[in-house]
Amino acid sequence: MKDVQRIAIVDPSDATREPIRNLLLSLDSIWLEAECSRYEFFPEVVQQSQPDLALVSMDADPDAAMSLITTLAAENPTLGVLAVSSRTDGPFILQTLRSGAREFLTQPLVLEELLTALQRVRSQSISSHEILGPGARADSMVLAIAGSRGGVGCTSVAVNLGCLLASEPENNVVLIDLDLALGDADVALDLMPSYTLADVAMNIDRLDMTFLRGSLVKHSTGLSLLPHPVQLEDMGMIQQEHLERVLGLLRATYTHVILDLSKSFQPTDFAAMKAADLILLIAQLDLTSVRNSVRLMMSMNSVEGMSEKVRIVLNRVGSSDEEITLKKAEETIGQPIFWELPNDSKAMLASRNAGIPVVEHMGRSKVANSFCGLCDALLGREPVEETNGAKGRKGFLFFRG
Repeated sequence: MKDVQRIAIVDPSDATREPIRNLLLSLDSIWLEAECSRYEFFPEVVQQSQPDLALVSMDADPDAAMSLITTLAAENPTLGVLAVSSRTDGPFILQTLRSGAREFLTQPLVLEELLTALQRVRSQSISSHEILGPGARADSMVLAIAGSRGGVGCTSVAVNLGCLLASEPENNVVLIDLDLALGDADVALDLMPSYTLADVAMNIDRLDMTFLRGSLVKHSTGLSLLPHPVQLEDMGMIQQEHLERVLGLLRATYTHVILDLSKSFQPTDFAAMKAADLILLIAQLDLTSVRNSVRLMMSMNSVEGMSEKVRIVLNRVGSSDEEITLKKAEETIGQPIFWELPNDSKAMLASRNAGIPVVEHMGRSKVANSFCGLCDALLGREPVEETNGAKGRKGFLFFRG
């Protein structure tokens, strides 16, 4: 489960405190530690409950609230103070921030603005260890899986990485199938979803975390899935701004968000790549795949900062129909190969037919071990080297656990 921010709120008005409480309770990443209806009592509440964040609603008495913020900032330098008010005049906002508030939010609270403020407070904290405890994350990881052509194994990579990450207790992982026409992540996971991205798009005006979580279907490993639309005609409903809003909500609650892109590179796919922290470009050692990888890299180079996020992953390495050498592929693409997944058609076919990810179905196979190694590499962990299998190639590793 993602590290939770503990928050205490103070608001003398029942009319505004209730909506704030309900909004906070809808977020898995927030634990409502305490609430108070009197400004003068709140410092003691903070001292007793030791929250990570304090939310001060200022409209009941702006002068008293301003004084309270000053006191909280002076007595608790690591406490993230969020001020909330319906006033939007510049001098008032500036005075509030100078008093010690980390963020100023307008009343009534908007979910996306609150989530953005919470993320900024995390990143601005003096020490994430002090605020959140050991191993805390300042933000979630968004991982986009792109293919150099159809059939290179993007969904297999997305599904298996998702299951591996979700199997670790500290993680909360969601996979979005952005292959809107022909995606099959639900088939690979043997899931029967009740809702899809189309349902989310149709209800975008009332979208909140409660609705979004209800649209997900969960795999036995803990991986959550937001699948592609069932009807082809519903593809056009899903716009770039819809995806951006969904990602904003998911980043606040999930430690890892995996995006399985389409091969047609629609506006939603480019929006996903812009939002991603890392882009895995899946390729194979054939001329078409390598040529398309070059074309994609040229396109990504035109977007500031995008090409730096790309990691090349070769799939089915060692198959008999390879048309190009590894060295030639690296020279042609102009980027080193980040990881090699071995050709293990027997294990992958058995996994596919069973509707079970290979890391579950055949966990000691070569390809399952390699997925484990890829997962470790993406997280910056040192993988365990293979000692009795294939020699010299990255990714042929012992099964973890």
